Amino acid sequence: MAYTLEQLSADIRKTLKADSGVTGKQQVCKLVSKALLDQEFIARHLTAEQCQPRKVLYEDPELGFCVCGHVYEKAAHGSPHDHGSSWAIYGLAVGDTEMTDWRVVRKGEGDEPTLVEPAKSYVLKPGDSHFYDVGVIHSPKRDGLTKLVRVEGRNLDHVQRSNIKAA
Repeated sequence: MAYTLEQLSADIRKTLKADSGVTGKQQVCKLVSKALLDQEFIARHLTAEQCQPRKVLYEDPELGFCVCGHVYEKAAHGSPHDHGSSWAIYGLAVGDTEMTDWRVVRKGEGDEPTLVEPAKSYVLKPGDSHFYDVGVIHSPKRDGLTKLVRVEGRNLDHVQRSNIKAA
């Protein structure tokens, strides 16, 4: 039987209510990985027609987290960024994504950006999920068709992001 968006959302809510800390979010990664390996879930929720490049599939009215679908049909090389006051979990369903974690070289002040340099790179493959806590700076590099689920601690449409530039 397929793992539904409703089940995923309910399982995330239950997990975060039990533990809203890092351990709870790492447990959410396991739930996201379960959805990523379900071909029915992918076929139903991660289509170019509805998720190009991002669609909020579910937003929890109580806890505020969102489950988003993303579909990138072409190469996409993202800049270093964080998610402001929110955390996020990236999970790959189709394609590979090279992720780079960045370290701060100089903290920005006022209009000056925070300058960062690469710290480490790794590849997320189908079924992989990764938790990025508040303030963790990262960037994705996708070279072809990529479908992913991203769980946001808060809807990032309403979160101001930091001003970050590669050094």
